[in-house]
Amino acid sequence: MTAWTIFPETTDYFAPSAAPFMVNYRVAELEPLLAVLREEGCTVDDRMEASEFGKFGWVMDPEGNRIELWEPPPSQSPE
Repeated sequence: MTAWTIFPETTDYFAPSAAPFMVNYRVAELEPLLAVLREEGCTVDDRMEASEFGKFGWVMDPEGNRIELWEPPPSQSPE
């Protein structure tokens, strides 16, 4: 499935990236993945969010683009 979400032109949601977009990947276990990415030397945002929509974390790719990692809530996880 592919989904597109449009943000206002003045959004800072993609910061610190200068790109006008952000890729979002669905992941199975966010916290262990973020730990491995940190161990491997990736630039991982210290902040992680959890809500009824799931867990969200962010990492920067080598070109400076922000990537969002999303772990869906248990009610939306595959069985």
